Amino acid sequence: MPGARRAGAENGQLGLALAPPRGYVCGVDEAGRGPLAGPVFAAAVILEPATPIAGLRDSKTLSAARREVLAVEIRARAVAWAIASASVAEIDDLNILQATLLAMRRAVDALDPQPALARVDGNRAPRLGCAVQTVVRGDALDPAISAASILAKTARDAVLCELHAAWPMYGFDVHKGYPTPEHLRRLREYGPTPEHRRSFAPVRDLLGDGGER
Repeated sequence: MPGARRAGAENGQLGLALAPPRGYVCGVDEAGRGPLAGPVFAAAVILEPATPIAGLRDSKTLSAARREVLAVEIRARAVAWAIASASVAEIDDLNILQATLLAMRRAVDALDPQPALARVDGNRAPRLGCAVQTVVRGDALDPAISAASILAKTARDAVLCELHAAWPMYGFDVHKGYPTPEHLRRLREYGPTPEHRRSFAPVRDLLGDGGER
């Protein structure tokens, strides 16, 4: 679900460890690597440096209500933004790291305009058609990465609420697929849904060696 907005500054973000390239700079982050169920999401955001958005920070430090407010503002004011995902089947086929990198690549590829540099949260980066810089704790340090973390998190939470509507007995609207004690209890009681990740140990162990149920 890509979005594009008005043209922005040509020199990217300030304060880069690398010399900024001539062109746009995007921030990239993911949401949903750790859960036992649901897709993994990634977002890419190009911000307008001349009009910063107040309150951007790591999505995990924000309330759900505040994330939703900021997500609306990011979509309205960013130069460009895009959200992408990798499915449960892709996670099980590729492994969670490779599926996450795939979602990141899809998000960056969907940006219009395309960036000259992608700043990616963490220490692993996808192969992209532009320069890439990894930033450990980037979701707390770089506004564009913070914005990406907010878009990825709110998009994934919305999908998990849809899964809750389909399978209300699992409580996806509360734990969002993470391996909380309550989720594990319900998983043992009801067995996995089609949206549970078969390659993750708690689900795989319930299914036995065959991996299907």
